[in-house]
Amino acid sequence: MSLETEEILRDLSQNAESVCRHYLPAGRREGSYWMVGDLQNNPGRSLFVRLTGPTSGPGARGKWTDSATSEFGDLLDIIRERTGITRFPDLLAEARMHLGRPQPVLPDANFPRSRKSPSGTPAAAARLFAASLPLAGTLAEAYLRARGITQALQSSSLRFHPKCWHRDEGQTKPVPRPALIAAVTDGAGALQGVHRTWLSSNGQDKAAVDTPRRAMGHLLGNAVRIAPADQTLVLGEGLETMLSVREAAPSLPVWAALSSGHLGAVLLPVGLQRLYIAIDRDPAGQRAAERLTARATEAGIAVRVLEPQLGDFNDDLRAHGADALRQHLAEQIDPKDQHLLTI
Repeated sequence: MSLETEEILRDLSQNAESVCRHYLPAGRREGSYWMVGDLQNNPGRSLFVRLTGPTSGPGARGKWTDSATSEFGDLLDIIRERTGITRFPDLLAEARMHLGRPQPVLPDANFPRSRKSPSGTPAAAARLFAASLPLAGTLAEAYLRARGITQALQSSSLRFHPKCWHRDEGQTKPVPRPALIAAVTDGAGALQGVHRTWLSSNGQDKAAVDTPRRAMGHLLGNAVRIAPADQTLVLGEGLETMLSVREAAPSLPVWAALSSGHLGAVLLPVGLQRLYIAIDRDPAGQRAAERLTARATEAGIAVRVLEPQLGDFNDDLRAHGADALRQHLAEQIDPKDQHLLTI
């Protein structure tokens, strides 16, 4: 099994309930299991999918058993059965799309070395993301931990680049600096851009430069899909803000729009029923929330605004801790989604 296949299976298991809600909608959650009639999505209770437990090994979440037929398998089997996909690469592509993982960068033939894509295009963003590293053990991990964020380590949308070029206005030559890299994807899972946060040499803060954050590629309508959404979505501006919401409630489907200007323009997923807009306490964020609320309401989507106690949800996380933030979110979340706040 390839490393990427292992990562996809792990991500699917971490989002087992989202997978079940999407591919087995005739079922329902009962305690730690998703119960449905069979792999054909008929009503019933014969087939059960584990929603809690480790991501691999005995008792792993995402494993299913059909007590009527004695069949068993994993979430990729469910996706295969429900979509009719037979080719394994196509099955992985479907799983990536559901998870919001960027589709893999195409071979070099599509980006010839002799004809490099200009800076700022999706192709250039794809090359940068492909050249970046997993977060574990990097300055990006140190940066996020310094902000109280630990759950982000498993997110496939975040990576680290040790020498990402940075140039402030007025500088003649770019300087390589360590950076946290976030993938901006569209509804099909295709990478359309990246967001860069340049870091200090010890990773404890952003780099001491005039512009420590920049995005490249096509951001309008797209987002950093930190966790896949189905019927429910929590959408907000800043990356650290939304990672803080995810820290307090790891089961919540969370996206980051990256700015107030882009928040109002994010294309919402088909089938979305409940949208939570996580605002910052500033006028720009509130105006963006109003625009997004109008769009969602017109589409028949129920909307609630989630407000932090301080300036934003990362301020809340660092000041009060994950448990207090989870309780604050629980006071604002619809009863239908309260189960997503359980650890």
